Amino acid sequence: MSNAAAKEQPPQHFDALRTAILERKHELPKRLTQVAAYALDHPDEIAFGTAASIALSANVQPSTLVRFAQFFGFDGFSGLQMLFRARLRERNSSYEDRLRQLEQDGPALTESSSIFNGFISAAHRSLDAVIAAVEPEKFERAVSILAEADTIYLIAKRRSYPISSYMAYAFGKLKVRFQLVGTAAGIDDDMLAMATPKDAAFAISFSPYASESTAQARVMAARGVPVISLTDSAFSPLAECSKEWFEVVEADHAGFRSLSASMAFAMALTVGIAEARRRH
Repeated sequence: MSNAAAKEQPPQHFDALRTAILERKHELPKRLTQVAAYALDHPDEIAFGTAASIALSANVQPSTLVRFAQFFGFDGFSGLQMLFRARLRERNSSYEDRLRQLEQDGPALTESSSIFNGFISAAHRSLDAVIAAVEPEKFERAVSILAEADTIYLIAKRRSYPISSYMAYAFGKLKVRFQLVGTAAGIDDDMLAMATPKDAAFAISFSPYASESTAQARVMAARGVPVISLTDSAFSPLAECSKEWFEVVEADHAGFRSLSASMAFAMALTVGIAEARRRH
């Protein structure tokens, strides 16, 4: 067989590339893993940047980008970059329309109003992204796992904690048995020790990942407790210990990220669980 015939065919679209990266991430050397994580976390930067600027942001050499592209069958980095640019062209234009309108209004607005519009724009973008990112079948599987649990353990820290806190409030109103992990008495480990495979956990953590949340999710998974997680990258430590995991990347304004898409996802999950339990 000739070398040309034996050469691996590169993915033909972004979703295929993303799947290939996830399937082969354990084969990647350290530097290529670094590029993979950056590419999945910052797809727009890959689409728009130059090899030099992307390498600088990902903290690798430009030659590493070429090696990464070749690992997945491309002749060079430009071929891989085309998939990221095609992804942008295929995205729904509704957000772009809203953004252009806000930019047109910008000069007439006060500074405070501009900040307000900036955060609203980021929220719109986040919500558009989560609609495209969450697969209905996968969401249904997560609802089923959590709905069948005797007790749902909610694991979150720092920026993620408001999500689990509001889920706890809603579960209480919906009469769903839960346990919010994160006590002032410092008895989280004792609380988690009571969980059994008949229970389930919902863990939330975004970069930079809370080490305590990651450790707690891993302990639960090791003990046979199914873990569902909400995170922001395929390379999140939560992804590897979860039965099902969901990637939600919040857009930011001036470096500040909201929780608009994450909260919408969490509330849909919460109500979906309650409805599934009601039906059964």
